[in-house]
Amino acid sequence: MKDRHGGETRGAAGWIARLHVPATVNDLSPIAQRFIFRLRVVAVYRKAGREPLAELTSRLGSITVAVKSLQLVESMAHVWPEPVHVQRCCCQILSHDELTIARALEAIAENNVDGFDAQLADLMPSDTRKTIANAAGELIVAEFG
Repeated sequence: MKDRHGGETRGAAGWIARLHVPATVNDLSPIAQRFIFRLRVVAVYRKAGREPLAELTSRLGSITVAVKSLQLVESMAHVWPEPVHVQRCCCQILSHDELTIARALEAIAENNVDGFDAQLADLMPSDTRKTIANAAGELIVAEFG
């Protein structure tokens, strides 16, 4: 804080104002956007008591990508500290969990292990993060390999 009328105070106010603007799906990379949509579809199907594999395969056009997507979702669901909060499929705003997952997936897609660890370090131990990173890497290879 510099003074009562300027300088650093205005900068901090702008930073705080940006915290109140929710992240949207459009803020994500294409790989993260697609995965968040899949995560939401899986959540809808699980809530309805139905198996999402056929629906994902139909939408994705690839059984391999659908299976790898489900494996990543299941891996995260087992180690996430609480139930993963997902928005409705039509919602552009991301939940905090979705944003964290998306940023971690983007880091893996960019081969940025440190960035991935930074996203998940407070949520799970190192060996668990490695399992998630491997599942995320397999999904990326399946999509683009």
